[in-house]
Amino acid sequence: MITEIDKFLTLLTKELNYSPKTIKSYQTDLMSFFNYVKKRNINYLQIDRFIVRDYLKYLDSLNYLNSTISRKLSSLRSFYNYLVDEKLVTYNYFSNIKNPKIDRKLPNYLSYNELSELLNSIKIDSFSTLRNRLIIELFYATGCRVSELVNIKLIDIDIPNKSIKIHGKGSKERIVYFGEYALLYLNKYLALRNKLNIDNSYLFLNDKGKTLTVSDVEVIMAKLIKNISLNKHITPHTLRHTFATHLLNNGADIKSVQELLGHSSLNTTGIYTHITSEHIKEVYLKTFPRQKGNN
Repeated sequence: MITEIDKFLTLLTKELNYSPKTIKSYQTDLMSFFNYVKKRNINYLQIDRFIVRDYLKYLDSLNYLNSTISRKLSSLRSFYNYLVDEKLVTYNYFSNIKNPKIDRKLPNYLSYNELSELLNSIKIDSFSTLRNRLIIELFYATGCRVSELVNIKLIDIDIPNKSIKIHGKGSKERIVYFGEYALLYLNKYLALRNKLNIDNSYLFLNDKGKTLTVSDVEVIMAKLIKNISLNKHITPHTLRHTFATHLLNNGADIKSVQELLGHSSLNTTGIYTHITSEHIKEVYLKTFPRQKGNN
């Protein structure tokens, strides 16, 4: 099974362009199941619906969150689909198992004032600080994922049209756009790169001219947050949430936001409508004249 897991993970990495973080999750989930069947002397190629149900009970006994169980099931469903395609098994018994219902938490996002505080905290006095400002500007302007941001190449950027070709999940490509603020810092950054005569096809680099990794950007974000007073847990994904929420709050239609975010399903984008609904309710309660106490 380990050999087949390796082949499967290679497929996800090289052909479907999954992020290292996602690959690690798949590996953890699959090895967990492998160890489960191995201890019970079960051949993973000869499982049935009873073994699958017993495994579900086992996961439940470990008090995992529904979201964790759901992820593990999705990983195994994908893996056994792969085994069916490879003709190593004749049927995927995980295909009939529904994921447990997940209580979806509303995404954390920044208000425009909070975003401004974050941007203004970056004092530009070097290549790295200019790069950091551009990172935040592009996160907010495009709503891209951190894995997509670090994979932007110079050739992907269309400055006259203020657009970037993003290479997303599953080798899917989409076009995102940016405004005047991001353009300003992009031009400054590119000019400084040229002046330093850096030879690298990727946009975002470290001080040694090497391509930034996802972990590098996460560390950069963590350091930036320490310099401001916001009492929130802020990650690169927070800026993606902020992008989507601000668009919807200002009248963008959800289908357009779905396209810009690169969501394959409108249901995924739909969670942001809960945020905007709360915003509308808050505005209504503050401004409608016939509220209790406003007579």
